[in-house]
Amino acid sequence: MLDHTVQAFDQELSEIRNQIGHMGAMAETLVANSIDALKRTDTKLAAHTVAQDSELDIIEKHIETLAVQTIAKRQPVARDLREIVAAIHIAADLERIGDLAKNTAKRILLVSEPVPKKLLNGLMQIATLAKLQLHEVLQSYATADAERAMKVWREDEELDSLFNSVFRELLTYMMEDSRNIGLCAHLLFVAKNLERIGDHATNISEKIFYLVNGQTIDETR
Repeated sequence: MLDHTVQAFDQELSEIRNQIGHMGAMAETLVANSIDALKRTDTKLAAHTVAQDSELDIIEKHIETLAVQTIAKRQPVARDLREIVAAIHIAADLERIGDLAKNTAKRILLVSEPVPKKLLNGLMQIATLAKLQLHEVLQSYATADAERAMKVWREDEELDSLFNSVFRELLTYMMEDSRNIGLCAHLLFVAKNLERIGDHATNISEKIFYLVNGQTIDETR
């Protein structure tokens, strides 16, 4: 490639990385806001979170357009191609994380009473870990740190275990008193949304590992 062509290509890759960073920061904010709304039964914050999700959809489409245009113009190979393809997949996972945060916020809008502390504690454990996984995987993308991404991948088992524990707790609470069924049904969906956020963070970690190493993860959990 001529020098000016190489420079233009580098700028295009940099723009894609920047857009992923911007989208990641927005996804983190949506997740954090949905968790705060749950903790405080804050319907105003929940409604704001629902409204903001559409911005992630716009950025995802922009990233996909940039990626496709770059592939068409530059015909990249090896790591450059892996980076562009990874960006498309990562943007899709971030969009889904935004949807899950929005769906959590929608559940809060349907809950008319504060969540009992004994039920909130378990949900907050899931939420804290899911939020940490998202943050860590975004940092690993920004620094191309495959080992940091692998740490997120391995921690997903802990999140699954927490979800199973909360699931059993909510079922027990429902069986103890049928009046709890409505609230607990909403909380079950919230718990699943949070667990799925961790799954998407794990998906992103797999894309980062492939981006850096040029191969898929061969480790089993």
